[in-house]
Amino acid sequence: MYIAIEGVIGVGKTTLARLLQPVFQANVLLEVFEENPFLGEFYADRERYAFQTQLFFLLSRYHQQRAVPKLLKENNALIADYTFEKDALFAEINLRGDELDMYQRVHEALADKIQRPDLIIYLRAGLDVLMQRIALRDRPYERDMDQAYIEQLIQAYEDRFGTKRKVSMTPTLVIDSDHLDYIRQEHDLGFVVERIRQAFRLSPFQAELPLELEGSN
Repeated sequence: MYIAIEGVIGVGKTTLARLLQPVFQANVLLEVFEENPFLGEFYADRERYAFQTQLFFLLSRYHQQRAVPKLLKENNALIADYTFEKDALFAEINLRGDELDMYQRVHEALADKIQRPDLIIYLRAGLDVLMQRIALRDRPYERDMDQAYIEQLIQAYEDRFGTKRKVSMTPTLVIDSDHLDYIRQEHDLGFVVERIRQAFRLSPFQAELPLELEGSN
């Protein structure tokens, strides 16, 4: 069982991955982003540092993802707080012309060697909620986060992972997270766990629940 959690910056992917780990007795694969030496400069000047930032992320995520088969062999369950697919989403927003063409060629070559998740959990959240969560975690390089950039990401994530997306090879569980508090509210975490059990037909689960959900209730 290989689950990957997706969503816009600040939506709570890592938090959910950590909380699901003991529930499913899973290994966890967390995205390494703070090691990117270009990230601070990127948020200050996106156009100038986009290519370096994207290429570093692409190679870093590729090396991480190559460990997936080994992690699944060690344990029958794995939960990641990102997908390899997301990297192309950011590149399409931040790169142009020859740089985008070059990036896409490299990404395509590497993607063929990556194991796809069995299920993607796409966490939705509105702009105001995302900006609030970003502010609360107070990462230095995110303190001057451009709201227009987050709006771009919201639309890009909806196009790629939302309920109106094009046909995907990976089943996707869509959950609104605006009113979910996994840390303080046990029933909110239970809500997500129930839908994962339903997706994998794990006992116990409620068979009548839809796979793709628009709300939290």
